[in-house]
Amino acid sequence: MKVNIYYGGRGLLDDPTLYVIGKMEEVLKELRVSVERYNIYEHKNSISTLPQTLKDADGIILATTVEWLGIGGYMQQFLDSCWLYGDKEKIKTTYMQPIVMSTTYGEREGELTLSNAWEILGGLPCSGMCGYVDDLVSFEMNHDYSLIIEKKAENLYRTISQKQKSLPTSNQAVTRTILRTQQMDLTPQESEQLSQYVADDSYVKKQKEDIEELASMFKDKLSVQQNDTQTEYITELESHFVPQGDFTANYLFMIEEKKKPLVVEVAGEELNCYYGQQENVDVYAKLTGEVMNNILAGRMTFQRAFMTGEMTAKGNFKTLRTLDQIFIFE
Repeated sequence: MKVNIYYGGRGLLDDPTLYVIGKMEEVLKELRVSVERYNIYEHKNSISTLPQTLKDADGIILATTVEWLGIGGYMQQFLDSCWLYGDKEKIKTTYMQPIVMSTTYGEREGELTLSNAWEILGGLPCSGMCGYVDDLVSFEMNHDYSLIIEKKAENLYRTISQKQKSLPTSNQAVTRTILRTQQMDLTPQESEQLSQYVADDSYVKKQKEDIEELASMFKDKLSVQQNDTQTEYITELESHFVPQGDFTANYLFMIEEKKKPLVVEVAGEELNCYYGQQENVDVYAKLTGEVMNNILAGRMTFQRAFMTGEMTAKGNFKTLRTLDQIFIFE
């Protein structure tokens, strides 16, 4: 039998959790159990790979200290990694005993948090232990407390060896029926490899640089496309403009494929074309991009497009007919 201990505290000398798991480790070794302890703070740069150490464990102890509020960041990161990269099939058969000691308020909530988390992961939680420690020396010297700790270690051994079952809980039901967190369908080997990549700072940094480079490239392409779109039709109109003396008019073309209307302002020999809005419009025309392309290619005139119904217009029709005089496409 093998039991892994995952310690989520900061490793302070006066941490009561260290005394508790040390005592439990002694008892388990007397029962010929192989015990391996993982101090999560020593693996803070590779926490995502720790779930892979569950492979050969029959049971685990999740031990942490409540110093302020909750189970602490290291333990939370470890549980997150179990959810993201852990082998769920292995977790389903792994017993977990929560150990939470507190130097402030919240040890019961911490124990409940660990139990709930392991149940949601699909694991098998067993009876844990929590306590408040004001004076570490008196706590260590108390014989009754030592007996309680030893009994908890023996209970863990008994639970694992006898493969004791427990009644179903609502957490398990919620996991099966309600929880819909999307996860990648990965094999255990792929999950292990992914967790190693996540823990590799150089790999993550390289991935971020590649993503930024791709984002910059697509942004530049999009900018070029937008610039091309903003000048579409305008160059053709400007190059085929034929001034008609003092003729002045404002045209607005609603082209279906364009988000903004094309405004054509004629003032004698001056021509101003742009995409935007214009309130003082003499002719309002609506057409498709295909019809506009045919007109610019000389296959159709504005008047013919209007007469055939391919372009609708309203406003001053005399000004509309002048379009074919100020823009000659051959």
